[in-house]
Amino acid sequence: MRTKKVIKVKRSRKLVFRKYLATYRSKVNRGSDLAGEVAAALAAASILFKVSDPAYSKECLRHARELYSFADNFRGFYHEAIKGAAEFYESFDYGDELTWAAAWLYKATNEWRFLQDAEYHYQHFNLNERPEKFFYNKKDAGVQVLLAQLTGESQYKEAARAFCNFAIDQQKRTSKGLLYVDKFGTLCHTSNIVFVCLEAAEILGVNDRYKYRAFAKQQIDYILGDGGRSFVVGWGKNPPKQPHHAASSCPNRPMPCGWRYFERNEPNPQILYGALVSGPDQSDYFRDERLDYIYTEVTLDCNAGFTSALGGLVQWQIDENYA
Repeated sequence: MRTKKVIKVKRSRKLVFRKYLATYRSKVNRGSDLAGEVAAALAAASILFKVSDPAYSKECLRHARELYSFADNFRGFYHEAIKGAAEFYESFDYGDELTWAAAWLYKATNEWRFLQDAEYHYQHFNLNERPEKFFYNKKDAGVQVLLAQLTGESQYKEAARAFCNFAIDQQKRTSKGLLYVDKFGTLCHTSNIVFVCLEAAEILGVNDRYKYRAFAKQQIDYILGDGGRSFVVGWGKNPPKQPHHAASSCPNRPMPCGWRYFERNEPNPQILYGALVSGPDQSDYFRDERLDYIYTEVTLDCNAGFTSALGGLVQWQIDENYA
Protein backbone atom coordinates (compact mmCIF):
# COMPACT_ATOMS: atom_id res chain seq x y z
CA MET A 1 0.00 0.00 0.00
CA ARG A 2 2.79 2.40 0.84
CA THR A 3 4.43 1.89 -2.57
CA LYS A 4 1.18 2.66 -4.38
CA LYS A 5 0.75 5.88 -2.44
CA VAL A 6 4.25 7.05 -3.34
CA ILE A 7 3.66 6.33 -7.04
CA LYS A 8 0.36 8.19 -6.95
CA VAL A 9 1.95 11.27 -5.40
CA LYS A 10 4.74 11.29 -7.96
CA ARG A 11 2.29 11.06 -10.83
CA SER A 12 0.33 14.02 -9.50
CA ARG A 13 3.56 16.00 -9.23
CA LYS A 14 4.35 15.30 -12.87
CA LEU A 15 0.88 16.39 -13.93
CA VAL A 16 1.33 19.71 -12.12
CA PHE A 17 4.70 20.30 -13.78
CA ARG A 18 3.41 19.45 -17.25
CA LYS A 19 0.32 21.63 -16.88
CA TYR A 20 2.46 24.57 -15.77
CA LEU A 21 4.97 24.16 -18.57
CA ALA A 22 2.25 23.78 -21.20
CA THR A 23 0.71 27.05 -20.04
CA TYR A 24 3.81 29.22 -19.93
CA ARG A 25 6.38 27.86 -22.33
CA SER A 26 5.50 30.00 -25.30
CA LYS A 27 6.80 33.23 -26.77
CA VAL A 28 3.36 34.80 -26.35
CA ASN A 29 2.64 33.93 -22.72
CA ARG A 30 5.67 35.34 -20.98
CA GLY A 31 6.27 35.54 -17.26
CA SER A 32 9.89 35.93 -16.21
CA ASP A 33 8.86 36.82 -12.66
CA LEU A 34 6.59 33.84 -12.05
CA ALA A 35 8.67 31.32 -14.02
CA GLY A 36 11.83 32.56 -12.32
CA GLU A 37 10.30 32.19 -8.88
CA VAL A 38 9.10 28.66 -9.62
CA ALA A 39 12.52 27.79 -11.04
CA ALA A 40 14.13 28.97 -7.79
CA ALA A 41 11.65 26.98 -5.70
CA LEU A 42 12.24 23.81 -7.72
CA ALA A 43 16.01 24.23 -7.53
CA ALA A 44 15.73 24.57 -3.75
CA ALA A 45 13.44 21.53 -3.63
CA SER A 46 15.98 19.51 -5.60
CA ILE A 47 18.50 20.15 -2.82
CA LEU A 48 15.98 19.14 -0.16
CA PHE A 49 15.06 15.83 -1.84
CA LYS A 50 18.53 14.94 -3.14
CA VAL A 51 19.12 12.20 -0.55
CA SER A 52 15.61 11.08 0.39
CA ASP A 53 14.16 10.98 -3.15
CA PRO A 54 16.90 11.29 -5.81
CA ALA A 55 14.56 10.68 -8.74
CA TYR A 56 12.20 13.44 -7.69
CA SER A 57 15.16 15.71 -6.98
CA LYS A 58 16.37 15.26 -10.56
CA GLU A 59 12.89 15.96 -11.90
CA CYS A 60 12.67 19.19 -9.89
CA LEU A 61 16.07 20.27 -11.16
CA ARG A 62 15.22 19.47 -14.77
CA HIS A 63 12.12 21.63 -14.65
CA ALA A 64 14.00 24.36 -12.79
CA ARG A 65 16.49 24.54 -15.65
CA GLU A 66 13.71 24.66 -18.26
CA LEU A 67 11.76 27.36 -16.47
CA TYR A 68 14.81 29.51 -15.87
CA SER A 69 15.77 29.25 -19.54
CA PHE A 70 12.26 30.29 -20.53
CA ALA A 71 12.18 33.16 -18.02
CA ASP A 72 15.54 34.50 -19.18
CA ASN A 73 15.03 34.12 -22.94
CA PHE A 74 11.42 35.34 -23.20
CA ARG A 75 11.21 38.22 -20.78
CA GLY A 76 7.99 39.79 -19.61
CA PHE A 77 5.55 40.11 -16.72
CA TYR A 78 3.29 37.22 -15.79
CA HIS A 79 0.29 39.49 -15.18
CA GLU A 80 0.39 40.49 -18.84
CA ALA A 81 -0.22 36.84 -19.77
CA ILE A 82 -2.72 35.97 -17.03
CA LYS A 83 -5.81 38.13 -17.28
CA GLY A 84 -6.89 39.68 -13.99
CA ALA A 85 -3.72 38.83 -12.05
CA ALA A 86 -2.61 42.46 -11.82
CA GLU A 87 -5.75 43.36 -9.90
CA PHE A 88 -4.46 41.51 -6.85
CA TYR A 89 -0.81 40.60 -7.41
CA GLU A 90 0.74 42.92 -9.96
CA SER A 91 4.43 42.37 -10.54
CA PHE A 92 6.75 45.39 -10.52
CA ASP A 93 9.97 43.79 -11.74
CA TYR A 94 11.45 40.46 -12.76
CA GLY A 95 15.16 41.14 -12.36
CA ASP A 96 15.13 39.91 -8.77
CA GLU A 97 13.42 36.65 -9.78
CA LEU A 98 15.91 36.01 -12.59
CA THR A 99 18.80 36.55 -10.18
CA TRP A 100 17.08 34.50 -7.47
CA ALA A 101 16.54 31.59 -9.87
CA ALA A 102 20.10 31.64 -11.23
CA ALA A 103 21.56 31.77 -7.71
CA TRP A 104 19.47 28.83 -6.50
CA LEU A 105 20.37 26.85 -9.61
CA TYR A 106 24.04 27.49 -8.90
CA LYS A 107 23.56 26.26 -5.34
CA ALA A 108 21.77 23.15 -6.61
CA THR A 109 24.19 22.31 -9.45
CA ASN A 110 27.49 24.08 -8.72
CA GLU A 111 27.54 24.97 -12.43
CA TRP A 112 29.56 28.15 -12.92
CA ARG A 113 27.32 29.55 -15.66
CA PHE A 114 24.45 30.00 -13.24
CA LEU A 115 26.60 32.05 -10.87
CA GLN A 116 27.77 34.15 -13.81
CA ASP A 117 24.14 34.75 -14.77
CA ALA A 118 23.19 35.64 -11.20
CA GLU A 119 26.01 38.16 -10.87
CA TYR A 120 25.22 39.67 -14.27
CA HIS A 121 21.53 40.06 -13.39
CA TYR A 122 22.48 41.51 -10.00
CA GLN A 123 24.42 44.33 -11.63
CA HIS A 124 22.13 44.79 -14.63
CA PHE A 125 18.98 45.20 -12.52
CA ASN A 126 20.69 47.30 -9.80
CA LEU A 127 19.99 44.83 -7.02
CA ASN A 128 22.89 46.25 -5.01
CA GLU A 129 20.66 49.09 -3.80
CA ARG A 130 19.28 48.83 -0.26
CA PRO A 131 15.65 47.67 -0.17
CA GLU A 132 13.28 48.32 2.74
CA LYS A 133 11.41 45.02 2.63
CA PHE A 134 11.61 41.40 1.53
CA PHE A 135 8.43 39.85 0.19
CA TYR A 136 7.01 38.05 -2.84
CA ASN A 137 7.28 41.12 -5.07
CA LYS A 138 10.76 42.24 -4.02
CA LYS A 139 13.43 39.64 -3.31
CA ASP A 140 16.52 41.88 -3.50
CA ALA A 141 17.47 41.36 0.16
CA GLY A 142 17.20 37.59 -0.17
CA VAL A 143 19.33 37.71 -3.31
CA GLN A 144 21.99 39.72 -1.48
CA VAL A 145 22.18 37.25 1.40
CA LEU A 146 22.14 34.20 -0.87
CA LEU A 147 24.95 35.54 -3.06
CA ALA A 148 26.93 36.42 0.06
CA GLN A 149 26.53 32.83 1.25
CA LEU A 150 27.51 31.39 -2.14
CA THR A 151 30.51 33.62 -2.88
CA GLY A 152 31.67 35.14 0.40
CA GLU A 153 32.28 38.40 -1.47
CA SER A 154 32.26 41.64 0.50
CA GLN A 155 29.92 43.49 -1.88
CA TYR A 156 27.09 41.09 -1.09
CA LYS A 157 27.89 40.98 2.62
CA GLU A 158 27.85 44.76 2.83
CA ALA A 159 24.54 44.90 0.98
CA ALA A 160 23.03 42.40 3.43
CA ARG A 161 24.45 44.34 6.38
CA ALA A 162 23.01 47.61 5.07
CA PHE A 163 19.55 46.04 4.74
CA CYS A 164 19.51 44.60 8.26
CA ASN A 165 21.07 47.63 9.93
CA PHE A 166 18.47 49.88 8.34
CA ALA A 167 15.66 47.60 9.52
CA ILE A 168 16.99 47.48 13.07
CA ASP A 169 18.26 51.02 13.52
CA GLN A 170 16.12 53.21 11.27
CA GLN A 171 12.90 51.48 10.23
CA LYS A 172 9.75 52.79 11.87
CA ARG A 173 8.55 51.02 15.04
CA THR A 174 5.28 50.97 16.94
CA SER A 175 5.24 52.24 20.52
CA LYS A 176 5.63 48.64 21.72
CA GLY A 177 8.62 48.01 19.50
CA LEU A 178 7.19 46.17 16.50
CA LEU A 179 8.95 46.81 13.19
CA TYR A 180 6.41 48.61 11.01
CA VAL A 181 6.86 48.59 7.23
CA ASP A 182 3.35 48.64 5.76
CA LYS A 183 -0.26 48.36 6.93
CA PHE A 184 -0.81 45.48 4.51
CA GLY A 185 0.82 42.41 6.01
CA THR A 186 2.44 44.11 8.98
CA LEU A 187 3.68 40.88 10.53
CA CYS A 188 4.50 39.39 7.14
CA HIS A 189 7.09 42.09 6.53
CA THR A 190 8.41 41.78 10.08
CA SER A 191 8.76 37.99 9.89
CA ASN A 192 10.39 38.06 6.46
CA ILE A 193 12.95 40.67 7.54
CA VAL A 194 13.68 38.71 10.71
CA PHE A 195 14.33 35.56 8.68
CA VAL A 196 16.62 37.31 6.18
CA CYS A 197 18.63 38.89 8.99
CA LEU A 198 18.95 35.59 10.85
CA GLU A 199 20.45 34.17 7.65
CA ALA A 200 22.71 37.21 7.32
CA ALA A 201 23.84 36.75 10.92
CA GLU A 202 25.48 33.46 9.95
CA ILE A 203 27.87 35.08 7.46
CA LEU A 204 28.68 38.43 9.08
CA GLY A 205 30.80 39.39 12.08
CA VAL A 206 30.21 38.49 15.72
CA ASN A 207 28.79 41.92 16.61
CA ASP A 208 26.29 41.74 13.76
CA ARG A 209 25.38 38.19 14.73
CA TYR A 210 24.34 39.05 18.28
CA LYS A 211 22.64 42.27 17.21
CA TYR A 212 20.54 40.53 14.54
CA ARG A 213 19.62 37.61 16.78
CA ALA A 214 18.53 39.91 19.60
CA PHE A 215 16.41 41.85 17.12
CA ALA A 216 14.87 38.64 15.78
CA LYS A 217 13.96 37.37 19.23
CA GLN A 218 12.40 40.69 20.25
CA GLN A 219 10.21 40.81 17.13
CA ILE A 220 9.08 37.18 17.34
CA ASP A 221 8.36 37.57 21.06
CA TYR A 222 6.07 40.48 20.20
CA ILE A 223 4.19 38.30 17.69
CA LEU A 224 3.84 35.51 20.25
CA GLY A 225 2.44 37.76 22.96
CA ASP A 226 4.94 40.21 24.45
CA GLY A 227 2.96 43.07 22.91
CA GLY A 228 -0.07 42.11 25.00
CA ARG A 229 -1.66 39.46 22.81
CA SER A 230 -0.75 36.63 20.48
CA PHE A 231 -1.13 37.00 16.72
CA VAL A 232 -0.90 33.25 16.13
CA VAL A 233 -4.25 31.46 15.86
CA GLY A 234 -4.84 28.91 18.61
CA TRP A 235 -1.74 29.80 20.59
CA GLY A 236 -0.91 32.06 23.53
CA LYS A 237 -2.77 34.89 25.21
CA ASN A 238 -5.93 36.15 23.48
CA PRO A 239 -5.08 34.77 20.00
CA PRO A 240 -7.02 35.83 16.87
CA LYS A 241 -10.42 34.14 16.70
CA GLN A 242 -11.59 35.36 13.29
CA PRO A 243 -8.78 34.87 10.76
CA HIS A 244 -9.68 35.92 7.21
CA HIS A 245 -9.80 32.34 5.94
CA ALA A 246 -12.80 30.82 4.17
CA ALA A 247 -12.47 27.14 5.14
CA SER A 248 -11.82 28.05 8.77
CA SER A 249 -15.15 29.90 8.87
CA CYS A 250 -17.16 26.81 7.85
CA PRO A 251 -19.41 25.01 10.36
CA ASN A 252 -18.79 21.41 11.35
CA ARG A 253 -19.81 18.71 8.91
CA PRO A 254 -22.32 17.70 7.67
CA MET A 255 -23.51 21.33 7.69
CA PRO A 256 -22.96 23.00 4.29
CA CYS A 257 -20.57 25.92 4.03
CA GLY A 258 -21.09 29.24 2.26
CA TRP A 259 -20.31 32.93 2.29
CA ARG A 260 -23.00 33.62 4.88
CA TYR A 261 -20.81 31.87 7.43
CA PHE A 262 -17.74 33.76 6.31
CA GLU A 263 -19.57 37.07 6.76
CA ARG A 264 -20.68 36.37 10.34
CA ASN A 265 -19.03 38.35 13.11
CA GLU A 266 -18.31 35.25 15.19
CA PRO A 267 -15.24 33.15 16.04
CA ASN A 268 -14.22 30.72 13.31
CA PRO A 269 -15.64 27.24 14.06
CA GLN A 270 -12.49 25.60 12.67
CA ILE A 271 -9.40 26.76 14.56
CA LEU A 272 -6.56 27.41 12.13
CA TYR A 273 -3.84 26.37 14.56
CA GLY A 274 -0.47 28.04 14.03
CA ALA A 275 -1.57 30.56 11.40
CA LEU A 276 -0.10 34.05 11.64
CA VAL A 277 -2.51 36.87 10.79
CA SER A 278 -1.59 40.14 9.08
CA GLY A 279 -1.34 41.92 12.41
CA PRO A 280 -1.73 45.30 14.10
CA ASP A 281 -1.50 48.83 12.75
CA GLN A 282 1.19 51.40 13.51
CA SER A 283 -0.47 52.12 16.88
CA ASP A 284 -0.42 48.44 17.94
CA TYR A 285 -4.20 48.31 17.48
CA PHE A 286 -5.65 45.03 16.22
CA ARG A 287 -9.21 44.45 15.02
CA ASP A 288 -10.18 40.79 15.25
CA GLU A 289 -12.87 40.65 12.57
CA ARG A 290 -12.80 38.22 9.68
CA LEU A 291 -13.99 40.70 7.05
CA ASP A 292 -11.27 43.21 7.92
CA TYR A 293 -8.49 41.46 6.03
CA ILE A 294 -5.98 44.25 6.67
CA TYR A 295 -5.75 42.91 10.24
CA THR A 296 -6.80 39.26 9.98
CA GLU A 297 -5.68 37.96 6.57
CA VAL A 298 -3.74 34.69 6.53
CA THR A 299 -1.30 34.25 3.64
CA LEU A 300 1.36 31.76 2.57
CA ASP A 301 4.12 34.36 2.23
CA CYS A 302 3.36 35.67 5.72
CA ASN A 303 3.47 32.26 7.37
CA ALA A 304 6.50 31.12 5.36
CA GLY A 305 8.60 33.95 6.75
CA PHE A 306 7.26 33.43 10.27
CA THR A 307 7.91 29.67 10.24
CA SER A 308 11.40 30.20 8.82
CA ALA A 309 12.17 32.81 11.47
CA LEU A 310 11.05 30.43 14.21
CA GLY A 311 13.26 27.73 12.72
CA GLY A 312 16.19 30.13 12.68
CA LEU A 313 15.72 31.01 16.35
CA VAL A 314 15.41 27.35 17.33
CA GLN A 315 18.62 26.54 15.45
CA TRP A 316 20.36 29.43 17.19
CA GLN A 317 19.33 28.04 20.60
CA ILE A 318 20.57 24.58 19.64
CA ASP A 319 23.90 26.01 18.50
CA GLU A 320 24.25 28.00 21.72
CA ASN A 321 23.51 24.94 23.87
CA TYR A 322 26.12 22.82 22.10
CA ALA A 323 28.76 25.53 21.67
